[in-house]
Amino acid sequence: MLPVSESPPYSKPKAPDILDRKQSYFTALKPYLSFHHRRTWFFLGILLLQLLLLLSAPSLPFSLSAGPASNPRPSPAVHNLTDNNPTAKEQVSNGGISSNRQINQECPNGKIYVYDLPAIFNAEIVKNCDNLNPWSSRCDALSNWGFGKRATAISRIVPKNVSGAWFWTDQFSLELIYHNRILNYRCRTLEPESAAAFYIPFYTGLAIERSLFTKNSTAEERDRHCKMMLNWVSDQPFFKKSHGWDHFITAGRISWDFRRSKDGEWGSSCIYMPKMRNITRLLIEKNPWDYFDVGVPYPTGFHPSSVADVRIWQDFVRSRQRRILFCFAGATRGFIKNDFRGILLNQCYSEPGSCRVVDCGGSKCANGSSSILETFLDSDFCLQPRGDSFTRRSIFDCMIAGSIPVFFWHRTAYFQYEWFLPGEPGSYSVFIDRNEVKNGTLIKGVLEKISKDKVKRMREKVIEYIPKIIYSNSNQGLEGIKDAFDVAVEGVLSRNKEQEGGYKWK
Repeated sequence: MLPVSESPPYSKPKAPDILDRKQSYFTALKPYLSFHHRRTWFFLGILLLQLLLLLSAPSLPFSLSAGPASNPRPSPAVHNLTDNNPTAKEQVSNGGISSNRQINQECPNGKIYVYDLPAIFNAEIVKNCDNLNPWSSRCDALSNWGFGKRATAISRIVPKNVSGAWFWTDQFSLELIYHNRILNYRCRTLEPESAAAFYIPFYTGLAIERSLFTKNSTAEERDRHCKMMLNWVSDQPFFKKSHGWDHFITAGRISWDFRRSKDGEWGSSCIYMPKMRNITRLLIEKNPWDYFDVGVPYPTGFHPSSVADVRIWQDFVRSRQRRILFCFAGATRGFIKNDFRGILLNQCYSEPGSCRVVDCGGSKCANGSSSILETFLDSDFCLQPRGDSFTRRSIFDCMIAGSIPVFFWHRTAYFQYEWFLPGEPGSYSVFIDRNEVKNGTLIKGVLEKISKDKVKRMREKVIEYIPKIIYSNSNQGLEGIKDAFDVAVEGVLSRNKEQEGGYKWK
């Protein structure tokens, strides 16, 4: 045990007097402050050099002043940019890097290279338009780069100054519309080395149309064009480099038309072909669980050629007096047991003062009609059950008319067109579970409970999104407005950029 001590074993040293410390420091430094000591001259030299640097600051490539330099010089980054780039040198000589910044702002995610495919994959398919369909010619529908003939009959319904923006557009003409626009796209490049994405202008849906509806067509016939295209494109150096992950196509039919798993089943097996699996596919209906499927709006009949056309149309549908609560344009599917459309038609017919029906039996509503547009313009809501598949073109015909869609399946729109529709489904649409309707829920009762103020807000949201669901009749697009083509292509470029370095199928 340690002995107890009254004082600590170590005493705290006494702090020296401050004046004593100053005197001791001066005394220590005194030998070095003499002009006869070489260290004195060393310190003075350093001070003189710092003074010279401060005095010469205006000639350096930066300024200490708060405002811009009167004669700014290019930064080192500009020199690096222009060393081996004549175009960039010209941009710098014409006023710094502002021109280059403008180009980057227009194409922030890069540019697109369009393959020059053999004509058998596009032009020859259209040239054979009389024989694409076993029942009738497709030449009118595919004319005018997929817009079809002008819809002169609609002129009595729409404002005169936008009547020229309406066409009888076929819902399966997507491939022609995208091909024409992308050839004139502002972010197109003719140099594949500088491309961020590669477009394959293969008319995927048109290529299989005849064999889809020919009774005795074989699986080989339905797959022939796609196989040939994939063999051609997979031989290209930039496809080999990326295994196709930065390539994309348009397919103007629903995804299920290209997903045949057995020879005896419907459609082509194009999507299931190994060389296709990394290629992004723009389709009018996607498989929601396939990353490389992207759902894009069906082509409708409205193709404005200017921003003014869009604004005139939005003002027209906004101010339209709507006398009908809801409507349904369609027909029953007699071959489907307990057809849900039949239930909707029965409810509509039982409420003639609140609901209007446009009977689309047969082909009466093919590519739209003036009676459909007029009905949508007169209705607050439009019923949108699933079509032959989960989606239908009528969704977009309805919304372009400023009518609020009523959905019964989430996959009809919410899981399909995320790039093009508002993120909050309730802001622009009504959802009624189909099973509730089957069990007796009256659609009229549900819709009547929605306040007039809310209906007005929902309609305004629909009108706001009209530009994103149309394909403009302008090769350069609409200045300051993104249409469905712009949204789709920019989405592909953005996805490619995000996907760099990520996992790709080999």
